Amino acid sequence: MQRNYILFDDSRRLNLYPLTFTRPVAEIRIGILTIREKWEKVLGKPCSFLTADYLREKYALSQNGDESCLINGGVIPDKELLNLINKLNLNQAIIWGDTVIAALIKSVSNPDHVPTISDFTEIIRLAESPFIITNPWDIFKCNGKALEMDFELITKDRKSEPISDTNKVIRPEKIFIEKGAKVECAILSANNGPIYIGADSEIMEGSIVRGSFALCNGATLKMGAKIYGPTTVGPNSKVGGEVNNSVIFGNSNKAHDGFLGNSVLGEWCNIGADSNNSNLKNNYANVKLWNFTKKGFVDTGLQFCGLIMGDHSKCGINTMFNTGTVVGVSANIFGSGFPRNFIPSFAWGGAQGFTVYSTEKAFETAKLVYERRGLTFDDVDKKILTHIFEITKEFRNF
Repeated sequence: MQRNYILFDDSRRLNLYPLTFTRPVAEIRIGILTIREKWEKVLGKPCSFLTADYLREKYALSQNGDESCLINGGVIPDKELLNLINKLNLNQAIIWGDTVIAALIKSVSNPDHVPTISDFTEIIRLAESPFIITNPWDIFKCNGKALEMDFELITKDRKSEPISDTNKVIRPEKIFIEKGAKVECAILSANNGPIYIGADSEIMEGSIVRGSFALCNGATLKMGAKIYGPTTVGPNSKVGGEVNNSVIFGNSNKAHDGFLGNSVLGEWCNIGADSNNSNLKNNYANVKLWNFTKKGFVDTGLQFCGLIMGDHSKCGINTMFNTGTVVGVSANIFGSGFPRNFIPSFAWGGAQGFTVYSTEKAFETAKLVYERRGLTFDDVDKKILTHIFEITKEFRNF
Protein backbone atom coordinates (compact mmCIF):
# COMPACT_ATOMS: atom_id res chain seq x y z
CA MET A 1 0.00 0.00 0.00
CA GLN A 2 1.27 3.44 -0.97
CA ARG A 3 1.00 6.00 1.85
CA ASN A 4 0.32 9.65 1.33
CA TYR A 5 1.59 11.97 4.10
CA ILE A 6 -0.41 15.06 5.06
CA LEU A 7 0.58 17.65 7.69
CA PHE A 8 -2.62 19.06 9.15
CA ASP A 9 -3.37 22.24 11.08
CA ASP A 10 -5.48 22.19 14.22
CA SER A 11 -6.41 25.01 16.60
CA ARG A 12 -2.75 25.71 17.38
CA ARG A 13 -2.47 27.50 14.02
CA LEU A 14 -4.66 30.29 15.41
CA ASN A 15 -2.57 30.34 18.57
CA LEU A 16 0.60 30.79 16.52
CA TYR A 17 -0.56 33.98 14.80
CA PRO A 18 0.94 36.21 13.39
CA LEU A 19 3.50 33.69 12.13
CA THR A 20 0.81 31.36 10.74
CA PHE A 21 -1.32 34.01 9.07
CA THR A 22 0.81 33.34 5.98
CA ARG A 23 1.74 29.65 6.33
CA PRO A 24 0.65 26.28 7.71
CA VAL A 25 2.10 25.38 11.11
CA ALA A 26 4.44 22.83 9.51
CA GLU A 27 6.20 25.60 7.57
CA ILE A 28 7.54 27.08 10.82
CA ARG A 29 11.32 26.92 11.02
CA ILE A 30 12.73 25.70 14.31
CA GLY A 31 16.24 24.31 14.66
CA ILE A 32 17.73 24.13 11.17
CA LEU A 33 14.77 22.84 9.15
CA THR A 34 11.08 23.66 8.91
CA ILE A 35 8.79 21.09 10.54
CA ARG A 36 7.78 19.90 7.07
CA GLU A 37 11.41 19.44 6.04
CA LYS A 38 12.04 17.39 9.19
CA TRP A 39 9.16 15.02 8.40
CA GLU A 40 10.14 14.69 4.76
CA LYS A 41 13.68 13.81 5.78
CA VAL A 42 12.70 11.09 8.29
CA LEU A 43 9.90 9.69 6.11
CA GLY A 44 11.87 9.85 2.87
CA LYS A 45 8.73 11.11 1.11
CA PRO A 46 7.12 14.47 0.33
CA CYS A 47 4.38 15.86 2.55
CA SER A 48 1.41 18.02 1.59
CA PHE A 49 -0.85 20.21 3.73
CA LEU A 50 -4.31 20.32 5.23
CA THR A 51 -4.67 23.97 6.17
CA ALA A 52 -6.93 27.03 6.02
CA ASP A 53 -8.87 27.49 2.79
CA TYR A 54 -7.16 30.77 1.81
CA LEU A 55 -3.73 29.10 2.02
CA ARG A 56 -4.56 26.01 -0.04
CA GLU A 57 -3.65 27.39 -3.45
CA LYS A 58 -0.06 27.89 -2.25
CA TYR A 59 0.06 24.99 0.24
CA ALA A 60 -1.88 22.29 -1.56
CA LEU A 61 -3.33 18.98 -0.39
CA SER A 62 -2.12 15.94 -2.32
CA GLN A 63 -3.72 12.48 -2.13
CA ASN A 64 -1.89 10.27 -4.59
CA GLY A 65 -1.50 7.21 -2.35
CA ASP A 66 -3.80 4.34 -1.35
CA GLU A 67 -3.96 5.61 2.25
CA SER A 68 -3.44 9.01 3.85
CA CYS A 69 -1.38 9.40 6.98
CA LEU A 70 -2.33 12.56 8.85
CA ILE A 71 0.39 14.13 11.01
CA ASN A 72 -0.15 17.13 13.27
CA GLY A 73 1.81 20.00 11.72
CA GLY A 74 3.02 21.27 15.10
CA VAL A 75 4.73 18.00 16.05
CA ILE A 76 8.46 17.50 15.58
CA PRO A 77 9.45 13.93 14.69
CA ASP A 78 11.45 11.58 16.89
CA LYS A 79 12.31 7.89 16.51
CA GLU A 80 9.61 6.62 18.87
CA LEU A 81 6.82 8.60 17.21
CA LEU A 82 8.06 7.66 13.73
CA ASN A 83 7.97 3.98 14.73
CA LEU A 84 4.36 4.30 15.96
CA ILE A 85 3.30 6.11 12.78
CA ASN A 86 4.82 3.40 10.57
CA LYS A 87 2.78 0.77 12.44
CA LEU A 88 -0.58 2.59 12.23
CA ASN A 89 -3.57 0.67 10.93
CA LEU A 90 -6.48 2.18 9.02
CA ASN A 91 -8.75 4.38 11.20
CA GLN A 92 -6.26 4.26 14.06
CA ALA A 93 -4.97 7.45 15.72
CA ILE A 94 -2.11 8.43 18.03
CA ILE A 95 -3.18 11.00 20.60
CA TRP A 96 -1.79 13.09 23.45
CA GLY A 97 -4.44 14.41 25.82
CA ASP A 98 -7.22 15.59 23.51
CA THR A 99 -4.85 16.32 20.62
CA VAL A 100 -4.62 14.08 17.55
CA ILE A 101 -0.92 13.61 16.85
CA ALA A 102 -1.19 11.27 13.84
CA ALA A 103 -3.75 8.98 12.20
CA LEU A 104 -4.23 6.74 9.21
CA ILE A 105 -7.32 7.17 7.02
CA LYS A 106 -8.37 6.18 3.52
CA SER A 107 -8.54 9.74 2.24
CA VAL A 108 -9.50 13.29 3.20
CA SER A 109 -13.13 13.83 2.18
CA ASN A 110 -13.64 17.22 3.83
CA PRO A 111 -10.60 19.55 3.86
CA ASP A 112 -12.37 21.89 6.28
CA HIS A 113 -12.65 19.23 8.97
CA VAL A 114 -9.98 19.18 11.69
CA PRO A 115 -9.33 15.59 12.86
CA THR A 116 -10.70 14.81 16.34
CA ILE A 117 -10.44 11.74 18.57
CA SER A 118 -14.06 10.76 17.86
CA ASP A 119 -13.22 10.29 14.16
CA PHE A 120 -11.27 7.08 14.83
CA THR A 121 -12.23 3.56 15.84
CA GLU A 122 -9.02 2.89 17.76
CA ILE A 123 -6.62 5.18 19.60
CA ILE A 124 -3.07 4.89 20.91
CA ARG A 125 -2.37 7.15 23.88
CA LEU A 126 1.17 8.46 24.20
CA ALA A 127 2.71 8.01 27.65
CA GLU A 128 4.71 11.23 27.32
CA SER A 129 4.15 14.51 25.51
CA PRO A 130 5.61 14.67 22.01
CA PHE A 131 7.82 17.58 20.99
CA ILE A 132 5.06 19.94 19.90
CA ILE A 133 4.95 23.68 19.14
CA THR A 134 1.89 25.45 20.57
CA ASN A 135 2.85 29.09 21.23
CA PRO A 136 4.99 31.58 19.29
CA TRP A 137 7.52 31.72 22.14
CA ASP A 138 7.99 27.93 21.96
CA ILE A 139 9.94 28.55 18.75
CA PHE A 140 12.88 30.31 20.40
CA LYS A 141 12.42 28.55 23.76
CA CYS A 142 12.76 25.09 22.17
CA ASN A 143 15.18 26.07 19.41
CA GLY A 144 18.21 24.56 21.16
CA LYS A 145 16.62 21.10 21.41
CA ALA A 146 15.41 21.27 17.80
CA LEU A 147 18.79 22.44 16.57
CA GLU A 148 20.58 19.52 18.27
CA MET A 149 18.11 17.07 16.70
CA ASP A 150 18.43 18.59 13.22
CA PHE A 151 22.21 18.70 13.43
CA GLU A 152 22.28 14.96 14.12
CA LEU A 153 19.71 14.28 11.40
CA ILE A 154 21.47 16.30 8.70
CA THR A 155 25.13 15.51 9.45
CA LYS A 156 24.99 11.83 10.44
CA ASP A 157 27.53 9.77 8.46
CA ARG A 158 28.58 12.86 6.51
CA LYS A 159 31.86 14.76 6.45
CA SER A 160 32.08 18.52 6.90
CA GLU A 161 33.94 20.75 4.49
CA PRO A 162 37.28 21.79 6.01
CA ILE A 163 37.37 24.78 8.37
CA SER A 164 39.82 27.47 7.28
CA ASP A 165 42.77 27.92 9.63
CA THR A 166 42.10 31.68 9.65
CA ASN A 167 39.30 30.93 12.15
CA LYS A 168 39.55 30.40 15.91
CA VAL A 169 37.58 27.22 16.61
CA ILE A 170 36.46 25.45 19.81
CA ARG A 171 35.20 21.85 19.45
CA PRO A 172 35.52 21.56 15.67
CA GLU A 173 33.88 18.11 15.76
CA LYS A 174 30.57 19.86 16.57
CA ILE A 175 30.88 22.27 13.61
CA PHE A 176 29.57 21.28 10.18
CA ILE A 177 30.19 23.31 7.05
CA GLU A 178 28.32 22.57 3.82
CA LYS A 179 29.79 22.93 0.35
CA GLY A 180 30.06 26.49 -0.93
CA ALA A 181 30.03 28.12 2.52
CA LYS A 182 32.63 30.80 3.31
CA VAL A 183 34.01 31.28 6.82
CA GLU A 184 37.14 33.33 7.39
CA CYS A 185 38.66 35.10 10.42
CA ALA A 186 35.74 34.23 12.72
CA ILE A 187 35.49 32.81 16.25
CA LEU A 188 33.33 29.68 16.43
CA SER A 189 32.63 28.08 19.81
CA ALA A 190 30.60 24.85 19.85
CA ASN A 191 31.08 24.31 23.59
CA ASN A 192 27.40 24.87 24.34
CA GLY A 193 25.93 23.36 21.19
CA PRO A 194 26.60 22.52 17.53
CA ILE A 195 27.19 25.02 14.75
CA TYR A 196 25.77 24.33 11.29
CA ILE A 197 26.81 26.46 8.33
CA GLY A 198 24.65 25.88 5.26
CA ALA A 199 25.52 25.70 1.58
CA ASP A 200 26.57 28.98 -0.06
CA SER A 201 26.26 30.89 3.21
CA GLU A 202 28.91 33.24 4.56
CA ILE A 203 30.27 34.21 7.96
CA MET A 204 32.20 37.42 7.40
CA GLU A 205 35.39 38.46 9.14
CA GLY A 206 35.30 39.34 12.82
CA SER A 207 32.06 37.49 13.59
CA ILE A 208 31.78 35.72 16.94
CA VAL A 209 29.45 32.72 17.18
CA ARG A 210 28.58 30.81 20.33
CA GLY A 211 26.51 27.70 19.55
CA SER A 212 24.13 26.26 19.18
CA PHE A 213 23.70 28.04 15.87
CA ALA A 214 22.41 27.44 12.36
CA LEU A 215 23.19 29.62 9.37
CA CYS A 216 20.97 28.21 6.65
CA ASN A 217 21.59 28.06 2.90
CA GLY A 218 22.55 31.35 1.29
CA ALA A 219 22.41 33.34 4.55
CA THR A 220 25.05 35.84 5.67
CA LEU A 221 26.52 36.96 8.98
CA LYS A 222 27.84 40.48 8.50
CA MET A 223 31.26 41.60 9.77
CA GLY A 224 31.62 41.71 13.53
CA ALA A 225 28.28 40.01 14.25
CA LYS A 226 27.89 38.64 17.79
CA ILE A 227 25.68 35.57 18.02
CA TYR A 228 24.58 33.81 21.20
CA GLY A 229 22.80 30.50 20.76
CA PRO A 230 20.47 28.86 20.41
CA THR A 231 19.92 30.96 17.28
CA THR A 232 18.81 30.19 13.72
CA VAL A 233 19.30 32.43 10.71
CA GLY A 234 17.05 31.14 7.93
CA PRO A 235 17.87 30.86 4.21
CA ASN A 236 18.98 33.99 2.34
CA SER A 237 18.80 36.19 5.44
CA LYS A 238 21.40 38.79 6.40
CA VAL A 239 22.27 39.38 10.05
CA GLY A 240 24.59 41.76 11.87
CA GLY A 241 24.91 43.27 15.33
CA GLU A 242 24.03 41.25 18.44
CA VAL A 243 21.54 38.36 18.37
CA ASN A 244 20.62 36.07 21.25
CA ASN A 245 18.36 32.97 21.21
CA SER A 246 16.31 34.02 18.18
CA VAL A 247 14.87 32.39 15.07
CA ILE A 248 14.65 34.11 11.68
CA PHE A 249 12.56 32.09 9.24
CA GLY A 250 14.23 33.22 6.00
CA ASN A 251 14.62 36.00 3.40
CA SER A 252 14.75 38.58 6.20
CA ASN A 253 17.35 41.17 7.13
CA LYS A 254 18.74 42.44 10.40
CA ALA A 255 21.92 43.50 8.72
CA HIS A 256 23.18 46.24 11.05
CA ASP A 257 24.13 46.93 14.66
CA GLY A 258 21.42 46.63 17.28
CA PHE A 259 20.12 43.89 19.58
CA LEU A 260 17.61 41.13 18.84
CA GLY A 261 16.93 38.71 21.69
CA ASN A 262 14.48 35.89 22.46
CA SER A 263 12.62 36.72 19.29
CA VAL A 264 11.09 35.25 16.12
CA LEU A 265 11.05 37.01 12.75
CA GLY A 266 9.00 35.66 9.85
CA GLU A 267 9.97 35.96 6.18
CA TRP A 268 10.54 39.17 4.22
CA CYS A 269 11.10 41.22 7.37
CA ASN A 270 13.60 44.05 7.70
CA ILE A 271 15.01 45.48 10.93
CA GLY A 272 16.47 48.97 10.48
CA ALA A 273 19.98 49.98 11.56
CA ASP A 274 20.54 50.42 15.32
CA SER A 275 17.10 49.01 16.17
CA ASN A 276 16.77 47.15 19.47
CA ASN A 277 14.26 45.06 21.33
CA SER A 278 13.92 44.59 25.07
CA ASN A 279 13.73 40.95 26.15
CA LEU A 280 13.56 41.52 29.94
CA LYS A 281 11.20 43.73 31.93
CA ASN A 282 12.71 46.22 34.37
CA ASN A 283 10.89 44.52 37.26
CA TYR A 284 11.96 41.02 36.08
CA ALA A 285 8.30 39.89 35.97
CA ASN A 286 7.00 37.32 33.50
CA VAL A 287 6.43 38.71 30.02
CA LYS A 288 2.89 38.88 28.64
CA LEU A 289 2.34 38.55 24.89
CA TRP A 290 -0.62 39.44 22.67
CA ASN A 291 -2.78 36.45 21.72
CA PHE A 292 -5.03 36.86 18.67
CA THR A 293 -7.65 34.30 19.68
CA LYS A 294 -8.05 35.64 23.21
CA LYS A 295 -7.77 39.23 21.90
CA GLY A 296 -5.62 40.13 24.86
CA PHE A 297 -2.29 39.54 26.53
CA VAL A 298 -1.38 36.14 27.98
CA ASP A 299 1.36 35.20 30.44
CA THR A 300 4.19 33.42 28.65
CA GLY A 301 5.67 32.14 31.90
CA LEU A 302 8.99 33.47 30.63
CA GLN A 303 11.25 36.12 32.09
CA PHE A 304 12.92 36.61 28.71
CA CYS A 305 10.71 37.26 25.69
CA GLY A 306 11.38 39.80 22.96
CA LEU A 307 9.81 40.40 19.55
CA ILE A 308 7.45 38.25 17.46
CA MET A 309 7.14 39.70 13.93
CA GLY A 310 4.95 38.40 11.11
CA ASP A 311 5.94 38.18 7.45
CA HIS A 312 6.57 41.31 5.36
CA SER A 313 6.84 43.63 8.39
CA LYS A 314 9.60 46.21 8.63
CA CYS A 315 10.94 48.86 10.97
CA GLY A 316 12.99 52.00 10.35
CA ILE A 317 16.33 52.92 11.89
CA ASN A 318 16.62 53.29 15.67
CA THR A 319 13.31 51.56 16.34
CA MET A 320 12.87 50.53 19.99
CA PHE A 321 10.61 47.57 20.75
CA ASN A 322 9.20 46.99 24.22
CA THR A 323 9.54 43.64 25.97
CA GLY A 324 7.11 41.14 24.47
CA THR A 325 6.07 43.03 21.34
CA VAL A 326 3.93 41.32 18.70
CA VAL A 327 3.92 42.75 15.17
CA GLY A 328 1.44 41.45 12.60
CA VAL A 329 1.87 40.95 8.85
CA SER A 330 2.93 43.81 6.53
CA ALA A 331 3.31 46.41 9.26
CA ASN A 332 5.68 49.34 8.77
CA ILE A 333 7.08 50.88 11.96
CA PHE A 334 9.20 54.03 12.27
CA GLY A 335 9.85 57.13 14.36
CA SER A 336 11.16 57.88 17.85
CA GLY A 337 9.91 56.43 21.12
CA PHE A 338 8.55 53.01 22.01
CA PRO A 339 5.61 51.89 19.83
CA ARG A 340 2.80 49.88 21.45
CA ASN A 341 3.56 46.23 22.24
CA PHE A 342 0.87 44.95 19.88
CA ILE A 343 1.08 46.32 16.35
CA PRO A 344 -1.66 44.99 14.04
CA SER A 345 -1.17 43.77 10.49
CA PHE A 346 -1.03 46.52 7.84
CA ALA A 347 -0.27 49.24 10.39
CA TRP A 348 1.82 52.25 9.32
CA GLY A 349 3.46 54.48 11.95
CA GLY A 350 4.97 54.30 15.42
CA ALA A 351 4.84 55.75 18.93
CA GLN A 352 3.15 58.90 17.60
CA GLY A 353 0.28 56.86 16.18
CA PHE A 354 -0.71 54.55 13.32
CA THR A 355 -2.67 54.68 10.10
CA VAL A 356 -3.69 51.87 7.74
CA TYR A 357 -1.03 50.58 5.35
CA SER A 358 -2.98 49.88 2.15
CA THR A 359 -2.60 46.56 0.33
CA GLU A 360 -1.63 48.41 -2.86
CA LYS A 361 1.35 50.02 -1.14
CA ALA A 362 2.24 46.73 0.60
CA PHE A 363 2.15 44.92 -2.75
CA GLU A 364 4.46 47.49 -4.34
CA THR A 365 7.04 46.96 -1.60
CA ALA A 366 6.71 43.15 -1.64
CA LYS A 367 7.21 43.09 -5.42
CA LEU A 368 10.49 45.02 -5.10
CA VAL A 369 11.69 42.89 -2.18
CA TYR A 370 10.99 39.65 -4.06
CA GLU A 371 12.78 40.95 -7.15
CA ARG A 372 15.94 41.53 -5.09
CA ARG A 373 15.94 37.77 -4.43
CA GLY A 374 15.20 36.91 -8.05
CA LEU A 375 11.63 35.87 -7.18
CA THR A 376 8.16 36.92 -8.35
CA PHE A 377 5.48 38.26 -6.02
CA ASP A 378 2.51 36.65 -7.74
CA ASP A 379 -1.29 36.68 -7.59
CA VAL A 380 -1.34 33.81 -5.09
CA ASP A 381 0.71 35.86 -2.61
CA LYS A 382 -1.54 38.87 -3.25
CA LYS A 383 -4.67 36.83 -2.49
CA ILE A 384 -3.20 35.59 0.80
CA LEU A 385 -2.22 39.09 1.95
CA THR A 386 -5.57 40.51 0.84
CA HIS A 387 -7.37 37.91 2.94
CA ILE A 388 -5.17 38.68 5.94
CA PHE A 389 -5.92 42.38 5.50
CA GLU A 390 -9.65 41.61 5.69
CA ILE A 391 -9.57 39.24 8.68
CA THR A 392 -7.37 41.60 10.74
CA LYS A 393 -9.46 44.75 10.25
CA GLU A 394 -10.89 44.55 13.77
CA PHE A 395 -7.45 45.12 15.29
CA ARG A 396 -6.75 48.33 13.34
CA ASN A 397 -8.83 50.61 15.57
CA PHE A 398 -6.47 53.56 15.19
